[in-house]
Amino acid sequence: MIRHIVMFKIKDEYKDEIPQLVENFYGMKGKIEGMLDLEAGADILHSERSYDLALITVFENREAFDAYQTHPVHMPVKKRMHEVRSGSVACDFEI
Repeated sequence: MIRHIVMFKIKDEYKDEIPQLVENFYGMKGKIEGMLDLEAGADILHSERSYDLALITVFENREAFDAYQTHPVHMPVKKRMHEVRSGSVACDFEI
């Protein structure tokens, strides 16, 4: 299995949209073959090292993770995140 973790910094002008961005992530849950789990949420501490939003997904295997990258359900969510983020970091590892 592959765990995919992404944390996003959101541009100031889009911060009010964070609850909708979380909903967009949850809109993918159960719709992508090979995605076993999805969690997402907004930061609650707002410390100087905090990111604004996190996405954690678990995939059956590397092939499912690779297919997710261009899956039609994922593409509009990915496009929106590229528009609203000022930065992101990711970590992907086997579990």
